[in-house]
Amino acid sequence: MVMAYERLDVYRYATEHLALAVRVTGGSQRPPAFLVDQYRRAALSIPLNIAEAVGKNSSDDQKHFFAIARGSAMECGAILDAAAVLGVVDDFTLSKGKELLEHIVRILSVLCFRGRRPAAPR
Repeated sequence: MVMAYERLDVYRYATEHLALAVRVTGGSQRPPAFLVDQYRRAALSIPLNIAEAVGKNSSDDQKHFFAIARGSAMECGAILDAAAVLGVVDDFTLSKGKELLEHIVRILSVLCFRGRRPAAPR
C-alpha cells in the first residue's frame, strides 16, 4: 500500500533532502551540536508536515501544514548557508541541498496558495 503523500514529488524531494541532512550532520568535520540538532529537526519537519497535510480533510488545514513544511524547507536552506559559512559543508553538498530545497519550496508554494482568492481591494 502506498500512502497518498508518497505519490507527491515534493515528498520524495523532502525525504531525499532529509537523507542529505543526515549525511551533512554526520560528516568528518563536525558542525556545532546546535546546528546539527536544528538541521535534523527542520529537515524531518518537511516530510512529516507534508504527510500530515495530506491526511487533513479541509483545504485550509492542508494549506496550513504545507505552509509549515515550506517554512521548514526555507529554514533548512538557511542552515545550509550557515554550515557553508562555518566550513562544515562542501560546495557539492551545498549545491545539491539547495537544489532539492528549491524544488520543495516551489511545489509547496503552489500547494499553499492553490485556490486562494486574491485579497479584496480596499
